[in-house]
Amino acid sequence: MKKNSIGLIELSSIAAGYLVVDAMLKAADVELLLARSICSGKYMTMVRGNVGEVKSSVQAGIEVGRGFIIDTFVIPNVHDQVFPAIYGSAKFDELESLGVLESFSVASLIEAADAAAKAAAVQLLEIRLAMALGGKAFVTMTGPVAAVQSAVNAGAAVLADKGLLVNKVVIPAPRKELLSEMI
Repeated sequence: MKKNSIGLIELSSIAAGYLVVDAMLKAADVELLLARSICSGKYMTMVRGNVGEVKSSVQAGIEVGRGFIIDTFVIPNVHDQVFPAIYGSAKFDELESLGVLESFSVASLIEAADAAAKAAAVQLLEIRLAMALGGKAFVTMTGPVAAVQSAVNAGAAVLADKGLLVNKVVIPAPRKELLSEMI
């Protein structure tokens, strides 16, 4: 069975975060990808596995974390560019155009980045999750202007539906000095 599904729970309490991680790992056969405190006193945990196990794990975490849940998701077939962008290992040489999506929530931003990557032929550059951002998150991407615009619009729709879109921009042919600020 393929383990290409991910689930995330974002909480308003660090203590509840530890309890949720434990419940998630005990409930299903999943791999722990992230479990850490993030800016503004929040906590997030992300697991990976087959879709049924991830759903069970996230559901167990939701039950234990009641009252402290900010946002959750399960993405059944996550795009393969999401992990390199989260871990900062995405490779790129130039910015054909630059798209940026900014969210109030980590979970919704990852969902938006996945939707953007699936919507058009773009390269995700970085997914920055709440650290030194006051709890917000953003994703950057590059590619042809039309593709980046389509991807940004798809991701922004996910964020807007949840009321968590901070901003979206598309910059055609950005100056190369901008690239040095992103590395």
